[in-house]
Amino acid sequence: MALRECGLNLNKASKELQPHGSLEFPCAGYSSYYTDRQEDVIPWHWHEEMEIMYIEGGQMRVKIPSNDFFLEKGDCLVINANILHYAVAVTECKLRSLVFSPTLITGSEDLVFAKKYMQPLVTCNHFSHYFIKAGNNENVADWFRHAFEALAQDSYGYEFIVREKLSRICLFLYGEFHSQTDRQSAPLNQDNLRIRKMIAYIHKNFANDISLSEISSAADISERESLRCFKKTIQLSPIQYLLKYRIMQGAEMLIRNPADSISEIATLCGFDSPSNFAKIFKRFYGCTPREYRNRNMNRH
Repeated sequence: MALRECGLNLNKASKELQPHGSLEFPCAGYSSYYTDRQEDVIPWHWHEEMEIMYIEGGQMRVKIPSNDFFLEKGDCLVINANILHYAVAVTECKLRSLVFSPTLITGSEDLVFAKKYMQPLVTCNHFSHYFIKAGNNENVADWFRHAFEALAQDSYGYEFIVREKLSRICLFLYGEFHSQTDRQSAPLNQDNLRIRKMIAYIHKNFANDISLSEISSAADISERESLRCFKKTIQLSPIQYLLKYRIMQGAEMLIRNPADSISEIATLCGFDSPSNFAKIFKRFYGCTPREYRNRNMNRH
């Protein structure tokens, strides 16, 4: 099975729409090179699959709600299903990742693998992530590398190899969290759900003149609570996130819609004037919208 270049396709709730693998083999491998340029940022998103990230070279900063990781060569990070996450290279980074459905391990949901192990693990509120520093738990890194290489090289019977190695990793994780699988941790889970609702509202309405009050209402919380939730989970205020999202959408529109003028794109992104759009765009991307468009005309 060929590796893929990571490219996100998100719906308005930041859920990734891109299928990872197939119904017959729900697992996909990605090998990507990132820089610290704004266009290389992996934006906040989530998916129903689990993800294992391995740093092949360089450094990367990864965020999930309430946690921030600095990953270096050899480090490994497991992100549970349905957890928001964001990543950006620190100068540059070569990332390998496997994104897979728990059904790859369990088969039928009626089997013991689902009922006894994977369902309790995936729904454990204490398991949002598991970080492995290079040199620690080397067996987990070895299992990942064997699975990744088998998939990348399309080895004979790679499906068995990938499933077996990922099963070992999942059993290791279950061993780490099994004593906590029946406990409740509502605040962490609640913040994750709230931020997803507010981000979904922003993504749906970013072109309009929306307020902090409207963003907060999307999650049925107060403005003060929405500020706390955003600051705690993604270290930005709701309005800062809105502004950043508008600019990122503008950058995409500049390339995707070459016939549209800068003024038209500014309006489509929710800015009150082209000059304000250009000023903030340059702050994020280090160049004007026109320069960005000319530089990236052949990207699509």
